[in-house]
Amino acid sequence: MEPDRKDPREALEELTTSFTKPKKTRLWKSVFRVKHDRRDTRSRALAVVSNVFLHLHPARINRDAVRYSYTWGMGGISFYLFLVLLFTGALLMFYYHPTKIQAYRDILYLEHDVPFGRLLRNMHRWAGHLMVITVWLHMLRVLLTGSYKKPREFNWMVGVGLLAFTLLLSFTGYLLPDDQLGFWAVTVGTNMARATPLVGHEGPLGPQMGMTALNDLRFALLGGSIVDSNALLRAYIWHCIGIPVMAAVLMSVHFWRVRKDGGISGPAPVKLEREVP
Repeated sequence: MEPDRKDPREALEELTTSFTKPKKTRLWKSVFRVKHDRRDTRSRALAVVSNVFLHLHPARINRDAVRYSYTWGMGGISFYLFLVLLFTGALLMFYYHPTKIQAYRDILYLEHDVPFGRLLRNMHRWAGHLMVITVWLHMLRVLLTGSYKKPREFNWMVGVGLLAFTLLLSFTGYLLPDDQLGFWAVTVGTNMARATPLVGHEGPLGPQMGMTALNDLRFALLGGSIVDSNALLRAYIWHCIGIPVMAAVLMSVHFWRVRKDGGISGPAPVKLEREVP
């Protein structure tokens, strides 16, 4: 038997409906399973919990806790800047080689010969600077509003880890142009690692733990005793793969905990005049 063939008129009607009435298609119904009827509380709740995108937010939030005058929007801005850094960084990787001979030449080529190369590099650079500032302001807002208190202690620690990863991203990116600024910044930063407790050969309890100049934290960061090609390659791997992956995992946990903790913490809800009995 021949397989059932769809009537051409029905196929044309379905195609027309997909453009004129997308909410009537199977694809739309598979994504938004419940009708968005604002008059029905149960339908609104089901629309949230049955959709992966809407489910990222709590079913109910405090309207006073999401005002920009209260949150400053720093968390969302920081995440947006992270996406900008991922996009511009991926484009920069097409023109960059992490070698001592080629790295600085690639930067000059990008600045002077690649169309819009200087704009691309400056977008990445300034987005990195702005992300450091916005993450600090986000942590300050959380501290000032007491949003780190119960039951959000765990998410506060996740945020501290994200702050550390943000600073490490900025630090490892310093060396990649392989210029004098990056060389001396990394030299000073890694020399500080020699004094790290337990894992630095000049730090507290470092010698007792068997740390020397050839096996301590500074040696591990540089891949040797000086800032050379090994240090450049390690900074490139950490900056482009290691730290972004770990930061993305922590961001996922951070957003999930915001949702599980009932949303952004905020002041007591303000009652409207019509709500007062």
